[in-house]
Amino acid sequence: MQVTETNADGLKREFKVVVPADQLEARTQARLEEIARTVKLPGFRPGKVPMKIVRQKYAAAIMGEVLEQAVNDGTGSTISERNLRPAAQPKVEITSFNEGADLEFSVSLEILPEIIPMDFSSISLEREKAEIPAEEIDETLKNIAERNESSETVDRAAASGDLVVIDFVGKQDGVAFPGGTAEGYSLKLGSNTFIPGFEDQLVGAKAGDAVVVKVSFPEGYGNAELAGKPAEFDVTVKEVKATKPAELNDELAKTVGLDSLDALKGAISEEIGRELNAIARNKVKRLLLDALAAGHDFEVPASMVDGEFDAIWKQLEADREAGRLDPSDEGKDDDTLKAEYKALAERRVRLGLLLAEVGQKNEVTVTQDDLNKALIEEARRYPGQEHLVFQYYQGNAEALNSLRAPIFEEKVVDFILELAKVTDKPVSAADLRKDPDEAASADEAKPKKKAASKKKAADKAE
Repeated sequence: MQVTETNADGLKREFKVVVPADQLEARTQARLEEIARTVKLPGFRPGKVPMKIVRQKYAAAIMGEVLEQAVNDGTGSTISERNLRPAAQPKVEITSFNEGADLEFSVSLEILPEIIPMDFSSISLEREKAEIPAEEIDETLKNIAERNESSETVDRAAASGDLVVIDFVGKQDGVAFPGGTAEGYSLKLGSNTFIPGFEDQLVGAKAGDAVVVKVSFPEGYGNAELAGKPAEFDVTVKEVKATKPAELNDELAKTVGLDSLDALKGAISEEIGRELNAIARNKVKRLLLDALAAGHDFEVPASMVDGEFDAIWKQLEADREAGRLDPSDEGKDDDTLKAEYKALAERRVRLGLLLAEVGQKNEVTVTQDDLNKALIEEARRYPGQEHLVFQYYQGNAEALNSLRAPIFEEKVVDFILELAKVTDKPVSAADLRKDPDEAASADEAKPKKKAASKKKAADKAE
């Protein structure tokens, strides 16, 4: 087999491969001999059919198989002998073949770039760190107490925060509409459970009162037949109940499955702590990815960038169709948007290749225990269907890899953060929760927010 490199442009490689006719004949003969050992033809015992007859009957049929094997083997050896790392599946085209003649085909591919990681110890980052605010623990306790409130009937006018037990009939143009009628419904005034304006008109009503509530359904209401239209509700107030939050004590803790009020406070503190740590982690990761993007400028395979861009553009078109287009993109023509998102796709590919290279060179691995933890977290998102989630991932290698990839990325990020100079910066919980660009002035924030929001969208999958 003869291999000639016909083009080497950046990461693109093209080769001309020639498989001599005698090698094709040898492959054909070997395959025919396999067939001859088992073929059954009338007048011959199995394995005793003359090779000439086997060739006449089967040579044409196996030619495609022989060519496919020759092309696959030739492509594989061309790549392996030159230690090339394809960025995607090579493109192969047969350029010449006639029976009894040499086989000629071309192999075109893009290779992965040589990546020399920067000195990670030269990276300096600030990691925001916040203490758990005591007032947030108190506020959460207050919300739990309110969710477990008690109520008692009172003989007075209803006020915001009271429960009113009501019968109602909704009408448009004097005709009751489907789904607008209920009896004995308990509504907490001020809860904003019903459409705007409904609850306000029941403040001041007493048991036994009949109230005509006049409202308009919101434009975006789920029922298109009612959206944006006025309606009247004939409401009868049957009972007014004053509400009282549950007392903050061990009994309240037991209603949520904990032994004591102190245990409940501890659980709340841990949950808030996890949230703050996750925000801090995401922020420092964004800073790290920015530093890595600024510190590396190696060429990236165009085919990989095109693939990433296509995915981003498809999402943008779906968002535009659904009216969810990023405000920073509104009013721009497609050429401008494509240029911006092509640059974003290139950043995403470059960072992805860099993290993969760092992980491989430093033997960062995803263990079965890592996968098990991720599976458990995923299953928790579907209460009552956990076994179905496990079955799905256990029987779907591609889905399992979708769990593996982000775990690998986070472990590589942790590896780099260990080498970088990271200093903790004390901030308030409120400041930690702010977007990094919120502190900028309105004029300064516009371009920064656009870049940051687009980087966040790409960084999710890096």
